[in-house]
Amino acid sequence: SAQQRPKENSACSFFTCHLSEYHFNKTWDEAQKYCREKHTDLATVYDMTDMKRLRDSTEKQEAVWIGLRSNPETDNRTWHWSLPGVEFNNSETKWAGGEPDDHQGRTENCVRMDRFKWKDVHCNKCNKFICYNEKQEPNKNFHLITNALCWPEAQNYCREHHTDLVSGLNQLNDPDLKEQIHSYDVWIGLFRDTWRWSDGSHFSFRNWHNKTWEDALYYCRENYNDLASITNLKEQRWIQQKAKNASTPFVWLGLRYTCTLEFWFWVSDEVVGYKNWASGVRNDECDMSGGMERGGEHKWSSRPDNNMYNFICSTF
Repeated sequence: SAQQRPKENSACSFFTCHLSEYHFNKTWDEAQKYCREKHTDLATVYDMTDMKRLRDSTEKQEAVWIGLRSNPETDNRTWHWSLPGVEFNNSETKWAGGEPDDHQGRTENCVRMDRFKWKDVHCNKCNKFICYNEKQEPNKNFHLITNALCWPEAQNYCREHHTDLVSGLNQLNDPDLKEQIHSYDVWIGLFRDTWRWSDGSHFSFRNWHNKTWEDALYYCRENYNDLASITNLKEQRWIQQKAKNASTPFVWLGLRYTCTLEFWFWVSDEVVGYKNWASGVRNDECDMSGGMERGGEHKWSSRPDNNMYNFICSTF
């Protein structure tokens, strides 16, 4: 099923131990055992600098294991601040009354600040947000972004243009920040998830980009609404503008082929009426899903499910 998360015992050709790299076919568990026996542990990624170093050292590999693992069945979610190095302290919080509450049974893993009080909300909501920039001049560390985005997009924006989403009570209590936001409801850099680092460290850094089709589907449904579907030319044009910024040759869409019934369908249950297939590259076989070209005419093509691409989520 497209909704099932891939098993962690599927083979991977490469993994990274602290300070070293090894080219073996191992499952995640086997890679963890090897690193612990021969070195220290599977690699922990501390921040964007560390991420870029690892990316450069593994650029010839399609996918690698790192020491991050999730067990969502336990629902043991932990709060983290987005900015690396800022630790969450459960005794120093500013929750509004009754929060956090997963309102009406919805999974609410991101935090909005409303009149300087915190509320957990679904990450696909659109809000203004505050970016923090550690290298700015005095009194210019905080930047209110009035373009409403969902939480992951806000985090990406802040990391690309500043340092990160505003994180920690020291930043949130800063008079300069309070002067900027007034009565706005804004995203802050507080989130929770079920992911843990293998070495037991509490680093909060996450950098989700390239995924297999099933992992992309899982991520979009957990944090947004679904993988994007395209039902008309207007939606095609909107999504292809997003695809131009991709770092992979294709981006995953919510388009899937069913072997049993032998047809393509949108996972969002939209009817496949509008079509934009590239000539001669639609492969009606099992374990194939639809991707859009990053460049050119942004045509669709069928791609193997386990390919790792950027992806586009829908928020409605």
